[in-house]
Amino acid sequence: MVRAVSLSDEQFRAVMGSFAAGVTVVTTRDAGGRPLGLTVTAFCSVSAAPPLCLVCLSHGASALDALCDSGVFAVNLLSQDQAELSRRFAGDEADRFQGLEIERGPETGCALLPEALGWLECRVWQRHPAGDHEVFIGELLSAGTRPGQPLAYFRGRYAMLAP
Repeated sequence: MVRAVSLSDEQFRAVMGSFAAGVTVVTTRDAGGRPLGLTVTAFCSVSAAPPLCLVCLSHGASALDALCDSGVFAVNLLSQDQAELSRRFAGDEADRFQGLEIERGPETGCALLPEALGWLECRVWQRHPAGDHEVFIGELLSAGTRPGQPLAYFRGRYAMLAP
């Protein structure tokens, strides 16, 4: 039997914040090809065969409609030197890409961020509503890595892992 748990929003955030998460910037493109992106910690691998990963976006996310329309996204895995970039994509800036040098993914045309530890280009394979978020499972189309150390998020702060 499943027992109902009653948690306040504060308790939920505290316990979930106790799980260290990698920090990513998820990008997509609008109908005109303009890049859109946001900081996401809700990212993980799903399957090796076929290669799948998932990201979760809030229903209020600025890039949600564009991701739904385009059906493609890229996940940029941030390095420990990119905390400021994470803050930028988590903030309210209208054009988060202004002044940034980016590359376009060869399969999707989504923005890839220089100096990220890695990147994955995905086509939306499945989409599921989940409370106040949408869960996107992406089929990997291409990926790459660079050397470096990851940026992590733990209990409301950025954390660096020892090499």
